[in-house]
This record gives sequence, structure tokens and C-alpha cells, in this order.
Amino acid sequence: MPKVIDEKVRARAVRLVQEHRGEYPTLSKALEAVARQEGVGKESLRRWVNQAEVDAGRRDGVTSVELEEIKKLKAENKRLREDVAILKAAA
Repeated sequence: MPKVIDEKVRARAVRLVQEHRGEYPTLSKALEAVARQEGVGKESLRRWVNQAEVDAGRRDGVTSVELEEIKKLKAENKRLREDVAILKAAA
């Protein structure tokens, strides 16, 4: 099961990468340093930074708000399909 990271830790780690990115020769090195300092996985941190850039409009992609809406709609769609299946079986 994935480790649950507190939202404050995520936000701090993303902020640190963004603030100190210029102090490292590559983004990868900045991610490694901050990940080690904050006790999180480098690839997790990379995903968080990428998502923060999407949310800020600096990168193309689906925003966190849109992802949440998609998740809700998929759950509703699943529930409705189950309801239809039950109604068909009862008819």
C-alpha cells in the first residue's frame, strides 16, 4: 500500500524544489536533494512538481480540479450502470 504523505509536506517539498531549482545543475539533482531532505520518494516528488506546474498553467495537462471531477464522474457512471443492470434484471 502506498505511503500517505501529508499535504503540508507535499506542498513544502514542491515549494522547495521550485525555489531552489536554480541552485542545481539539473531538475533531477534538485529533486534528489529535496526528496532526501523531506523524506519522500524522488519520483513522487517529480509527479507533485509536474502536477503543480499543470495547476499553475505552466505545463499542459489535466489540472487537479479536473482530475477530481473526472474521478467523481467515473464513480457516478459506475453507480448508474449498476442501477441500470439491477433494473434490467428486475424487468
